[in-house]
Amino acid sequence: MNLNLQTPVGEIARFNYKTVEVFEKLRIDFCCGGDISLEEACKRQKVDANEVLGSIKKLIGTTQTDNDRIHALPLDQLIDHIVKVHHSYVLESIPVLQRYLHKITDVHGANHPELAVVEDHFNQTANNLLEHMQKEERILFPTIKEMLLAKTNKTEFTGSHCGTVQSPISVMKQEHEAEGDRFEQISSMTQNYLVPADACNTFSYAYQKLQEFEQDLHRHIHLENNILFPEAIKLEKELINV
Repeated sequence: MNLNLQTPVGEIARFNYKTVEVFEKLRIDFCCGGDISLEEACKRQKVDANEVLGSIKKLIGTTQTDNDRIHALPLDQLIDHIVKVHHSYVLESIPVLQRYLHKITDVHGANHPELAVVEDHFNQTANNLLEHMQKEERILFPTIKEMLLAKTNKTEFTGSHCGTVQSPISVMKQEHEAEGDRFEQISSMTQNYLVPADACNTFSYAYQKLQEFEQDLHRHIHLENNILFPEAIKLEKELINV
C-alpha cells in the first residue's frame, strides 16, 4: 500500500485494522467519513497529519492481529462475523443501556439536563438500528450470499429484486451516517463520556457502556462500508452487467 497523506482514512483502516487505534484516539471518523484523505481528517480534528501518518506507519509495521484476519475473510464468512459479533452485541446492549440511561436520567437529570437528551438520542438510535439490522439480515446479506453461490457454482445471477445490490447498499450507508452523526452528538453532549464529579457508580457504568457501544458501532460500520459493500458491488459487476 502506498500510504501517504492523501490516502483515504477508510482505505487505511481497511488495509490494517490496527490503525483504528489511532483514529479512535483522535476521534477521526474512519467508517461513515472514511472517504476523506488522512490529511483532511487530521485538519478537521486539528492534529498534525505527519505525526499521525508516522504513528500509523509504525503500527502497520508490527505483526498481524485477529482483526486483520477478519478483513481477509470471504464475504459470506464476513457476513456471519458481522451478524454473530456486532449484530448480537447491539441486541444484547440496547436493553442494558436503555435501563441504565433511564435510571441516571431519573436520578441525576435535575443537575445534568443533558442526560434526557442523551437518553432520547440513544433510544432513537436503538430503534433505527434494530430495523436496520433486520433489513440487512433479511434482504441485503442473503442477496450477497446468493451472488457468492452463483459465482462458486458458475450459475446465472439475474440480480436482486431491488434491481441492483447498490440500491440497498446506498440506503444502508445513509442509515449508517445518520446513526454515526447521532453518536457524535451524544459524545459532544457528554464531553466525550466524561464522568462528572457527582456521578454514582451507575452513572459511570452507563457512560462506559455508551462509549463501548459507539466504538463497536464504528467497527461494525467500517466492516460494512469499507469492506463488505465495495466487494459486494464488485462481485455483482462480475456476475451481471449493471
